[in-house]
Amino acid sequence: MPYHVTVRYGALSLKGAFETTFADLNEADDVVVRTDRGTELGHVLAKPFEVPEGKRGSAGEVLRRPTSQDREAIARIQAEQVQSELHYCREKVREHDLPMKLVGMEHLLGGEKIIFYFVAEGRVDFRDLVKDLAGEYRTRIELKQLGVRDEARLLADLGHCGHKICCRLWMRKLEPVTMKMAKAQKATLDPTKVSGRCGRLMCCLRFEDPVYEELKRNLPRKGQRVVTDAGTAEVINYDILSQSLTVEYPDERRMRIRLSEVKQVLPKESRGGKTGNRSRSSPSGGKPKAQASGSAGRKNAGRESRANANENSTKPETDSKDQPPQTGEDKVQPSTEEGTES
Repeated sequence: MPYHVTVRYGALSLKGAFETTFADLNEADDVVVRTDRGTELGHVLAKPFEVPEGKRGSAGEVLRRPTSQDREAIARIQAEQVQSELHYCREKVREHDLPMKLVGMEHLLGGEKIIFYFVAEGRVDFRDLVKDLAGEYRTRIELKQLGVRDEARLLADLGHCGHKICCRLWMRKLEPVTMKMAKAQKATLDPTKVSGRCGRLMCCLRFEDPVYEELKRNLPRKGQRVVTDAGTAEVINYDILSQSLTVEYPDERRMRIRLSEVKQVLPKESRGGKTGNRSRSSPSGGKPKAQASGSAGRKNAGRESRANANENSTKPETDSKDQPPQTGEDKVQPSTEEGTES
């Protein structure tokens, strides 16, 4: 029976399910894996589990447990090659005067590829740089441009909570976090308190958002009337987590009550019916005017109707079919953040 095991690998803490024949692997064990990038070192995140025959791992396969030669090669790469290769690449960046900042690199265990990570404000033409690096190291060279969130995943360690940052520890995909989520959770809008190590809104706001949305569905909206033991009141505020309401009674008393104390939620009244007669406009398209009484009112009405008739007769007619339709279109050009040359 084949097994799959979840492994974290690479400088960006990538995760994936790998095929393995080692059923006795444990959490935190080191393994040598083959990925689409090459041969590299990985760390087991959970024990292997059985899968149906013929189902392949999405990320690759586990080749072996690290041998003494593998550990010596890893120590040599970290102690010698990484620093010298990073220094050489920085010199070449200055030589070509490229608007980019190197923030890290990876030299794969198998030597199939060297990956340099950089940040830049826009796209960078690094073709000459790749040629210089490939000629120096005689292997595949990849330059990968990072956003601010990926930069934090590469360089940062601990978050505000004191634990390792989620994007480095277990997250596979970085999904967007919106200010609406922060407002729904009544979080402070101070950027220093709601931003993560990357400077963007913390991912934990998105983790908790579905719970807040579910709890919010149980609460009446602001402005709705509710019936309680003390009478009918209007909801002026609510707290999602505590499932409580702040209501105001007709005598202007305000009370904080639990949702369980609400006997009935009354439907919200439509305001259109109350002001329907007041919003009626005059035939001339202006504001409604009070009708004059007596003979003066009849004379004013006659003069007004004649003026409107003359105005309508002198106004040129236009056909809506002759007017070209107004259209607007925004096109967003896709951009990529990765370039590879060998």
